[in-house]
Amino acid sequence: MHIVDGALSNDVVIAGGVLAVAGMAIGLKKMDMEKIPAAGVMAATFFVASLIHVPLGPSSVHLIMNGLAGIILGWTAFPALFVGLLLQAIFFGYGGVTVLGINTVAIALPAVLMHFICKNGIHSPTKKIAMFWGGLAGAGSIALTAVLVTLALAITGEAFIPAAKLIILAHLPVMAIEGFLCACAVALIHRVKPELFDTFAPTPKEVSHA
Repeated sequence: MHIVDGALSNDVVIAGGVLAVAGMAIGLKKMDMEKIPAAGVMAATFFVASLIHVPLGPSSVHLIMNGLAGIILGWTAFPALFVGLLLQAIFFGYGGVTVLGINTVAIALPAVLMHFICKNGIHSPTKKIAMFWGGLAGAGSIALTAVLVTLALAITGEAFIPAAKLIILAHLPVMAIEGFLCACAVALIHRVKPELFDTFAPTPKEVSHA
């Protein structure tokens, strides 16, 4: 759900840029060599999933898969999704360069938040429980992204409020689709490559309090 160039006020654009830089700094600091391939895969997944989109006023409707990126990458989702957004802006004109920061925040911040909300459930050895939390991460990330885009538009001006409300409604089906896809992806990863979820492993401190 890319916000297009020129749609937002300068204050919102600047605030989004500052938050995006902060998020990417944390993500790059937490990135290690083992996460780089996964980050590349998730950047490519986002890039491809969001190529087919339906314009909707100052934004658009499309698959994002930021929930899955958050599950696997945590804070590293910030630089990974930024790269995907940057390439789309350069090669296809989606979004734009001036709104790259706010678009990154709107898509990556929900991914990180759902990472921390769902991490214990995702790490469950019970597949159905892990799938439930995976589905929640997928749907929840879309919901939070829609809310952030709506807030950015509403803060910019009252003229965007009708379009902002429409964005929320238009993404209800996307929430359901991404929740299902994310749950299925979690089930598949649990079966073939569970080490991708090592980032969700309880810390020694958490184990000692259990």
